[in-house]
Amino acid sequence: MKTKSIATLLGAAAIAIASTSCDSKQEEVRKDALETKADQLESNADQTRKNAEAAADQAEKQASDMRKGDTSKATEAAADATENAADATRKEGEKRADQLENAADATRDQK
Repeated sequence: MKTKSIATLLGAAAIAIASTSCDSKQEEVRKDALETKADQLESNADQTRKNAEAAADQAEKQASDMRKGDTSKATEAAADATENAADATRKEGEKRADQLENAADATRDQK
């Protein structure tokens, strides 16, 4: 008798655990949507970095081209300002990309 009671109790506990650990279809859909959103945010972060890098590289090339054609102080100052703008573009792009990645992490944490 005692063996049947323990087996029944263990079986009931196993069923209870199994039924509560499975996610419902709605929960799976919600988790998939959150994962998709997080993936998109990470993709946007990658693209933001690429775009900022390309813009900064273009500005640096422009600064270099300025220096080739003219060595005056005014041209040198303009080239320096262009390089500073390139650095700022790079930093801002990295900052924005980091924000997007943080948003992706926060989205995944909602699962």
